[in-house]
Amino acid sequence: MDIKLQNLTKRFPGRRRGGSGEVTAVSDLSLQIQDGTLVGLLGPSGCGKTTTLNMICGLEKPTSGRIFFGEEDVTDLPPEVRGVGMVFQNYALYPHLTVLQNILFPLENLKGAARPSREEMRRRAGEAAALVQIESLRDRRPRELSGGQQQRVAIARALVKMPRVLLLDEPLSNLDARLRLQTREEICKIQKKTGITTIFVTHDQEEAMSISDCIAVMKEGVLMQQGHPQRVYDDPSNLFVARFLGTPPINVFEAEIRGQVLYLLGQPVMGAPGVPDQPVWVGVRPEGFTPKEDGPVTCDLDRVEALGRDVSIVCTHPACAAGTVRAIVSSAREINTDCSKMRFGLQPDKVFLFHRDSGARIPFCPVS
Repeated sequence: MDIKLQNLTKRFPGRRRGGSGEVTAVSDLSLQIQDGTLVGLLGPSGCGKTTTLNMICGLEKPTSGRIFFGEEDVTDLPPEVRGVGMVFQNYALYPHLTVLQNILFPLENLKGAARPSREEMRRRAGEAAALVQIESLRDRRPRELSGGQQQRVAIARALVKMPRVLLLDEPLSNLDARLRLQTREEICKIQKKTGITTIFVTHDQEEAMSISDCIAVMKEGVLMQQGHPQRVYDDPSNLFVARFLGTPPINVFEAEIRGQVLYLLGQPVMGAPGVPDQPVWVGVRPEGFTPKEDGPVTCDLDRVEALGRDVSIVCTHPACAAGTVRAIVSSAREINTDCSKMRFGLQPDKVFLFHRDSGARIPFCPVS
């Protein structure tokens, strides 16, 4: 099922006396989601992700804009007839019902011709339980389940209705790190097996990038960038997106362009042909540094952290916005930890320029 959000806006009344000062949670959001894909809706807390999800499922009504499932305008339809399955952050399982009863609940509340027979209900509930591998838990109650098992029950309950669209609102946030990794892989497998168009809301960029066919990055209710996860990482449209994606995060430096050359603290770093003279932010991905004896970037070495496959070189540089510079290199490379300085060359495809005021990306072809 294709999903199209057309100029979607949601405003909430302000809390000031007199009712003034509306809060815009989502602003003029237009987003196209292809049939059968898993899309990660990504951004910091308060950026409008959950509000967008609630408008898609019908729990919130847009202030303006339209929502389409395929060619059908569902903007004014009630939630129960949209064909949407929703998994909430806290799972929202009924504590007095067994696993099987929780899964059956959506079917038992269908009315008229839409209500299946008792035998059909049990068959579909069994299939949903098998899909998420909880058949042996069907007689337990939620308090007898682990967090990961409760999450599977919530997904089975959403899938048993055979929804056109599956919506997941930060479903992994209550799990420990190891279980998060395992469960997100299972969500990906379930989505591929069912082929249901799925929207996965999270603030964890690593989580979103690892399982999504496409990510949409939001900030303060506005869509910043949409695309394939690796493409967005390699080609960020602005400084916010560049900073939000990546672990460790991108290194950002105050710099300037003079005479089509990029300078850090007055030291030439690389050519920037065609870029006018101006102060800029320059972003360098951690993997974009190469230790080099005559490299143009000199940092004060703090420490070297062994990460197994890779090594993290932690340095400081006066022009770095965060103070600390992190460079990731292969553990096969020997690093002299006795020296106080580290010099780096830069990989041109890992270096980005941004306007100092707006943070917008400045296109350029670096010359090392």
